Amino acid sequence: MTARPEAVDVFAGELAALSWVTDLLVAGSLATGDYRPGVSDLDLVAITAGPVTAGREAALVALHTRLDQGKAEGLKLGCVYVDGSRLADEAAEHPTWTHGRLVRRILSGVTRAELARHGFALLGREPGALLPAYTPDAVRAAAHAELTGYWSWAARRPWIWLDPEIADLGLTSMARGRHALTTGDLLTKSRAIEESAAPGWLRSQLRARRSGTDTPSPRWRTAWIAWTDCRRTVALASALDRKSPRI
Repeated sequence: MTARPEAVDVFAGELAALSWVTDLLVAGSLATGDYRPGVSDLDLVAITAGPVTAGREAALVALHTRLDQGKAEGLKLGCVYVDGSRLADEAAEHPTWTHGRLVRRILSGVTRAELARHGFALLGREPGALLPAYTPDAVRAAAHAELTGYWSWAARRPWIWLDPEIADLGLTSMARGRHALTTGDLLTKSRAIEESAAPGWLRSQLRARRSGTDTPSPRWRTAWIAWTDCRRTVALASALDRKSPRI
């Protein structure tokens, strides 16, 4: 497992100084051992005592802005701030720092599954003390919800696939989604490249980008491949019984 960046521990120390942040958990590639410095996002989840008020939001924006311009520059450090009393509500939206701004997003089922299966704590309680265990059927349900939710929305908007980052993310996300529906298990992004529906030449370029090499792909051709794969995978997921989805 790649050593975590110093900025993550600096961030944990900053949150520990806030009396209303009780826990800080690591999800994503850093939790699964698939972290790639400068390529992977840093996906963190903080649990708060009570809601994140306007004053708390202002403090978080200042903290993240300072870190993004300092220790965390270029590291894509993001964090979802979940009111502990609403952790069980999978439909609740929470303040989320991502790519330089504060937005509101749910804590997705896939992220919850990553936390339950692979996550660890930098502050406070371990994920197992906060979240239920994720059975294979629970992982399938989480993947099904993501495919028929956000990715269904994306499949209806072909123009967004001209963004190379969306195309890359879509190809790996579709592979991860199909794997989860079939096996009830989670797949890392690196492994998802090998199971993607991309042709060999594009998989090679995806591997290069995952390793940090600036290797561009043909924009229109890649967009078409990724969008077509998304439409196919979403259609498959939509046809499944929501209680027990499988491919």
